[in-house]
Amino acid sequence: MRFTRKNWEDAENQYLSEYSSKSINTLGRCHSETPHFTRSCFARDRDRIFHSRCFRRLEYKTQVFVNGIADHYRTRLTHTMEMTAVGRTIARTLGVNEDLTECICLAHDLGHSPFGHEGERVLNQLMENYGGFDHNLQSLRCIELLESPYPLFNGLNLSWEVRAGLLKHEAHKPKAELDGHPIGPFQSLEAQIADIADDLTYQAHDVDDGLEAGLMNLKDLQATRFWQYASKKTQDFYPNASKDQQVQATIRTMIELQVSDVIEQAKIPLTKYQPKSVNDIMNAPERIVTFSNEMSDMLDEFTKFMFKHLYFHPKVSETTQKRVDSMKNLFLFYIENPQALGAKAQKFIETQGLYRSVCDYVAGCTDRFALKECQKYGLLNE
Repeated sequence: MRFTRKNWEDAENQYLSEYSSKSINTLGRCHSETPHFTRSCFARDRDRIFHSRCFRRLEYKTQVFVNGIADHYRTRLTHTMEMTAVGRTIARTLGVNEDLTECICLAHDLGHSPFGHEGERVLNQLMENYGGFDHNLQSLRCIELLESPYPLFNGLNLSWEVRAGLLKHEAHKPKAELDGHPIGPFQSLEAQIADIADDLTYQAHDVDDGLEAGLMNLKDLQATRFWQYASKKTQDFYPNASKDQQVQATIRTMIELQVSDVIEQAKIPLTKYQPKSVNDIMNAPERIVTFSNEMSDMLDEFTKFMFKHLYFHPKVSETTQKRVDSMKNLFLFYIENPQALGAKAQKFIETQGLYRSVCDYVAGCTDRFALKECQKYGLLNE
């Protein structure tokens, strides 16, 4: 038996919730294409993201630690993959579209700058008079314009639902739209799941990397309520595990506790409001996918701990700052010497403007390529 796109669409109608985003109901693509014989529109979108150059570049972009200083630290790519796994689990449990959730997770950081959020902050400063820089909007720009592997259109021509799912900040603005269709006040359940999967994933994996780097210790972690809670659960379940096994199991428990909390919390408004469509989700009296108040309180405390002990740790911030200063030098060098840009980037200057074209190019750089360019032109800040 061959399982065709039609079979998938029938299965979605049979098994997914009424309020899920079903592929047969997609608002379509910017450029019309013949539907694929075997893959749903969202499965096709997922494959296009996987095969894109901007997705592959995530392997060499900073998550917390500058890429290349060790083999086991997370990168933007591993973060994206871990986030996607979490997103699929929540989507499956709540009966919504896993393929769409996966697409939004996979695409959410495609436009991220090199050198993490500090790199994003500096690019936004440099672009202050030219529209600013936001990595979520840049991700949309990547899939709509900058990636161009197809002969008939620019971009990846992804489905409307995937593109709208990347606009998590814009969705809350009054009368926010994409291609004439509203994207708020709340996003689809799949987009809400991707958003919260991002938050809950990095909290856990950054602890893992911070411990491996020796920048935090178990005594400090034990002072936080969330670690205490997860650690106690782990010890009760694995009383004979070694210390290292206990730590790794506790980090996994952190994810499990958050996922379970999100699922149970989502059931409350879903039961209360009984949504019958995606439109009901987007216009619900409140956001559906959230943490409980108790979990939010623990995570707020834990986030403050992470900023103090990891994100603002001198060994992280000082190394990152040097790299970001070099990136700033590179940006300004390209402004004065646009002929040094790649050939494709130079062609964009006529239609996109010099500053935006340089921003696109620098944002697309991996950590190592940016540093290589800085070294090439004598721009490294040592």
